[in-house]
Amino acid sequence: MTSPSASPPAPEPRRPGPLAWLARALLRLLGWTVDVRWPDAPRGVVIVYPHTSNWDFPVGYLARLSAALPLSWLGKESLFRGPFGPLFRRMGGFPVRRGVRSGAISSLAQELRARPWLWIALAPEGTRAFTDHWKSGFYHLAREAEVPVGIASLDWSRRRVTLREYITLTGDPEVDLASFRAAYLGMVGHHPDQASTIRFRAEGDER
Repeated sequence: MTSPSASPPAPEPRRPGPLAWLARALLRLLGWTVDVRWPDAPRGVVIVYPHTSNWDFPVGYLARLSAALPLSWLGKESLFRGPFGPLFRRMGGFPVRRGVRSGAISSLAQELRARPWLWIALAPEGTRAFTDHWKSGFYHLAREAEVPVGIASLDWSRRRVTLREYITLTGDPEVDLASFRAAYLGMVGHHPDQASTIRFRAEGDER
């Protein structure tokens, strides 16, 4: 995993600039609307669900630009190889090596605690294909860093991107998962049958 470089000053909500207006215009042209509320806390984790298509990233990134909200995001390491690597980093990307768990969460938690502003977005499913569980890395990260979790949705049935709710975790996974299920109720992915089940895989469960 490569961590971002110098710490920027903590941003505040501001009037949309030309880039935000352009992103909004593109989204309107595509039939999308965006409803984003800036977080009250300066640091946290945003989960994006459902994630069932490659189109989720460009739509989500345009929504980020339209809200002028400086979210960073996690992506698989292979995305950052080759000529597009520097561009993805400038776009706020963190490359993460899949399958390498040791120290990754602690390193990100340290980044979150150290920065004046850092919100990290990721897809808890970890894949566009159907799985019967979410990956729990984001949960452990938010717990270790003691930060809230933002609930972002890409609802293809209404063509609406939403980020309005921020949850403070209780530390009881079943209670928090119930909150996530309630928040995402009715949200439909681009491929509805590929939206993963909102549950964590039990320890020792190899399904």
